[in-house]
Amino acid sequence: MNKIFRYAKPVLALFIAFILITSAGCVVVPVSPGPTQTSPNSTVHSTVLPAITQNPGPVLPDFISVISEVRPSVVAINIEVITYDIFNRPVQQQGAGSGWILDSSGLIVTNNHVVEGAEDISVVLHDDRVVNATLVGADALTDIAVIKIDAPDLTPIVIGDSDNLQVGEWILTVGNSLGLGITAKEGIVSRTGVSLPVSETEKVDNLVEVSAAINPGNSGGPLVNMRGEVVGINSIKIATSGVEGMGYAISSRAAEPIIQELVQNGYVVRPWLGVSVQDVTANIAAYFNLSVDKGVIVTQVARNSPASRAGLKQGDIIVEMQNKEIISSTDLRDTIHTSQIGEEIAITYVRDGSRNTVTAKLAQVPAP
Repeated sequence: MNKIFRYAKPVLALFIAFILITSAGCVVVPVSPGPTQTSPNSTVHSTVLPAITQNPGPVLPDFISVISEVRPSVVAINIEVITYDIFNRPVQQQGAGSGWILDSSGLIVTNNHVVEGAEDISVVLHDDRVVNATLVGADALTDIAVIKIDAPDLTPIVIGDSDNLQVGEWILTVGNSLGLGITAKEGIVSRTGVSLPVSETEKVDNLVEVSAAINPGNSGGPLVNMRGEVVGINSIKIATSGVEGMGYAISSRAAEPIIQELVQNGYVVRPWLGVSVQDVTANIAAYFNLSVDKGVIVTQVARNSPASRAGLKQGDIIVEMQNKEIISSTDLRDTIHTSQIGEEIAITYVRDGSRNTVTAKLAQVPAP
């Protein structure tokens, strides 16, 4: 019996100590497992675990607030176009695009290719009102157009500065994707200051490349930053097999002066030479037995244009302008557009194997 009590006392002391420590709110963890029997003279070693802290990570952007802010300013655009079949019979076709409200007077910005050739334009507002629209002005070169509606209670969107965009910055494309209604897609800025050819003779500059989806129907809708500001006009998507996440928007910095001119004049005032041209390639030079294999060949000269007054003719090959070599139609266009209306420019061309230089005084592009 004495032997039992001799072991019971230490066990009872440890049990009481455990109760006291636990009631004090501490958790005791043995450093290492001890023997099944505890000696009366042994010491219990324990360690209190440190508090666990978690790294919250980066805070994701608040897409919901941004979409809620810009949604009332984004519109769906529906158009009707008359085309003709092989028997020259008129056929009515429908198209869809997007736009955004520029001001409370009803001006709406979209892409030129959304409304080009439209017989009828209608706009669907965020509250499902359907309003007829008229064309204010359009510019095919930059693919920007302005239309106008007559409706109350319009919410203009805020225009931001695309020059402040940084690669990796979050953005949203908002628009009438596939003509099914206004949707939003998230992504980041992939590149800025991009130039892309849109035809054999033209290219579009100052584009913003984004990873957010730009689908048919999104054209003309706003590219917005996380402050709810328009920083671009959704315009182009590379639709090639195996290519994903390469959409392009016209930057707000490039679009603003074009929009202002369209509102004021209905078209963009630019210097004008009055020629249509085609790039000279090695194949073309060989086929037509040309004396040069670089430059642009004049395919048409507009009547009463600066080019016709300077004596340029169909078949002439322009090889220099303002002492700059002209290799492509892009070179020719850029040289003209960086000159001033009324400026006299030197043009060097080849005709019948002879090299000649004339001076042409650039005029204002005729109104459409």
